[in-house]
Amino acid sequence: MTSGEFTASVGVAEPGLTVSAVARRLGVAPATLRTWDRRYCLGPSQHAAGAHRRYSALDVARLERMRRLVLSGVPPAEAARVVQEEDDLGAERAVIRASARQGGGHVVALPGGTANARGLARAALALDADSCRSILADTLDRRGLVWTWDHLVTPVLVGVGKKWEQSGQAIDVEHVLTEAIQSELSARVRSSTATSVTSVLLAGAPSEFHVLPLWALAAGLSERQVAVRMMGARTPADALGQAMRRTGPGAVLVWSQTAATGDPAPLHVLPELRPEPLILLGGPGWWPVDPPRGERVGDLSEAITLLSRAAGA
Repeated sequence: MTSGEFTASVGVAEPGLTVSAVARRLGVAPATLRTWDRRYCLGPSQHAAGAHRRYSALDVARLERMRRLVLSGVPPAEAARVVQEEDDLGAERAVIRASARQGGGHVVALPGGTANARGLARAALALDADSCRSILADTLDRRGLVWTWDHLVTPVLVGVGKKWEQSGQAIDVEHVLTEAIQSELSARVRSSTATSVTSVLLAGAPSEFHVLPLWALAAGLSERQVAVRMMGARTPADALGQAMRRTGPGAVLVWSQTAATGDPAPLHVLPELRPEPLILLGGPGWWPVDPPRGERVGDLSEAITLLSRAAGA
């Protein structure tokens, strides 16, 4: 819980949280909270005349226990009964019993993670793509792309990846999470209005499948109203060269995730244009090699700045 979510002083009632704020904290859709309120009476308890009902700290604690039970495999109706009938200690014991029946492991480790990151991890574990997108959209609106990528998306993706390495589980979680992230980022790119002088071409290296960071880059450029043309994964070098000739971009970035895909040989076939576009090589795959063309960039914020400048934004 962060300071400012709940405030209290002697003689002053807690203002509580709105349904959208609680939904972000728990990693569920607001509609889910309304359903739990309607079906199981696990709703906001605070009410002032002429104002919407608000969730108190106790309300949120009950919902957090409800969420843990549901993620452990307990049916919602049964989870609600446990929350309503047992005290805090009993509820925690119910979580342990339910986790044991289901084999446990329903947690993504996020040391020092933000509340939104924990909410996103919970939503991903529940395979709730709509809630994943809702949390991501809210954070993008409030914090922008770079902060969201560094403090929300990356920690959760790393946590899910470690869970898979340690247990062999969470492949389904990773697929749902990455699809939700790409869907939200690509939607923002499509809806943006470009005002840059020229465009930027983004492409995965010829053997590179993993291009989610390219969508982060595209969304960051769209925030600066830069025109983006996404070539996507496994872009053949000759196809990228043809696109360069056709569009005359101000900049090109080629992404490589691993050394196995960071082969510099295809860069030789990229055309020499006038004026010459800025060519950047993004991702850790390029660092072991000495590329014949372009400059390596390892920081998302720096890449956005360089590409925006080259595109005339």
